[in-house]
Amino acid sequence: MKSLYKRKLSFILLDALIVTVSFLIFIWIKPASLRLYLPKYTDPFLIFLGVWLFVSLVLEKFKISLIKNENDVFAPILIANFTIVIITFLLIYYFRFFSYSRSIVYGTTILSTFLEILIAYLYFLYRKAVIVSDDRGLETREKPVPDVLGSISHDESEERDRLIRQSVVKEIGEAAFDFINAIIDLSSPEVLVVSTSTRSNIERIEKESRKAIVNLRKVNDIQRINKFFEEVNAKLPDGGIFAGNVETYTARYHRMMKKLPPVINKVYYYFIDFPVKRVMPKLLGFKKVYFFLTSGKNRVLSKAETLGRLYSCGFEVLNEKCIENRLYFVARKIRPPYFDHHPTYGPLIRLKRKGKGGKIIGVYKFRTMHPYSEYLQAYVHKMNDLQEGGKFKDDFRVHTIGKYMRKLWLDELPMIINVLKGEMKIVGVRPLSRHYFSLYTKEMQKMRSKYKPGLVPPFYVDLPSTLEEIMESERKYLEAYEKAPFRTDVRYFFMAFYNIIVKRARSS
Repeated sequence: MKSLYKRKLSFILLDALIVTVSFLIFIWIKPASLRLYLPKYTDPFLIFLGVWLFVSLVLEKFKISLIKNENDVFAPILIANFTIVIITFLLIYYFRFFSYSRSIVYGTTILSTFLEILIAYLYFLYRKAVIVSDDRGLETREKPVPDVLGSISHDESEERDRLIRQSVVKEIGEAAFDFINAIIDLSSPEVLVVSTSTRSNIERIEKESRKAIVNLRKVNDIQRINKFFEEVNAKLPDGGIFAGNVETYTARYHRMMKKLPPVINKVYYYFIDFPVKRVMPKLLGFKKVYFFLTSGKNRVLSKAETLGRLYSCGFEVLNEKCIENRLYFVARKIRPPYFDHHPTYGPLIRLKRKGKGGKIIGVYKFRTMHPYSEYLQAYVHKMNDLQEGGKFKDDFRVHTIGKYMRKLWLDELPMIINVLKGEMKIVGVRPLSRHYFSLYTKEMQKMRSKYKPGLVPPFYVDLPSTLEEIMESERKYLEAYEKAPFRTDVRYFFMAFYNIIVKRARSS
């Protein structure tokens, strides 16, 4: 432990030297600044250096000795230094703190970042070479061995139970152990307990050799989440159990607010952490940049996305519980994965809905839910009843901006594309998902399938509250449409328009 502190102190002093040298270089480059400006710049530079070292310490930039992957060399340095740039920017332009040349400030930052990355990478290569050549086997964490905790032997003695309990509790705590152990007997030889973010550790397991797999590492650290879940699915028999945990974005936000000092915490979360680890992996063309910076670890995930990924990979959630800022889940294998190679992440999504004749059409909408939410309809319906208007109560799949978009009816505007394509019409019954369609009576399913769905549903005319009332409202519309299509649609359009504008009718 003392050697670790000494090493960290050495890195801090080296970093202070790097920043000082970079500053003096840019002072020297700028004409006449050495003779005229250096005395004037000394005090502001010391404050700048203090900010630099403080932010670097808080964001753990100096934990170079714990780096296991070469890509991890860059991420801590870039994240910390980018935070410093934002803070310096605020001090210069908002608080008018630094009065000297901006080119010296940013030049110092850029040169220091380059030198830090170079030195850290050289140290990583040196340390890696030393570990490989160490024949004493002290650095076993660098060797390619499975990170398995549970599969010790087939001995069902009390000693085995004690060792497994001790290992699991050390990793996730007593409360989480009790939650999982209540459903899965963790001491059973048919249960594999691992703490891994690597799919290869699951690939080594013989197919259907275990009835349950428990992963103690949080899902946020798994680089290819769907591939990992699909591999777990392949190794389990039908009805096999999979347990894991995730840090949701709300829990992550509260952790960041407590961990970092005021102001810095919000600047870091909203301008660095959330954009880099939540938004960037979802943007076309930026995924490779994201994986280069983070190696896919510690990404920001929502509860809906995590559980939705489980359902898309062939599991159903049996139980879930938030314990010490982690969401723990226990799921059962019910089928093979869907292998969804084109999940929707962007603001404009294309949802599979029932069209005329039962044909599946892609309905365009603005995203109001977290990714993979479409796989959770049955789960949300099981956990919650329908509220007035046929929507789900307490739907955790809807994000904050999405709630406002739904109130303003903005999310449904892209369905005009479906109208132009001839898949929908202006007025008509609402296009439904397979699950929602299955809740209708057989008679109504048959009646609905005769016609194209519409952008403006009869809901806005009758304003029904329950599913039964919604079906009756649609029946009344469809019967009228059969007799006089054009007149019915015109009448329903203006009645719906009046209710939406004057009565502020909304579907959610």
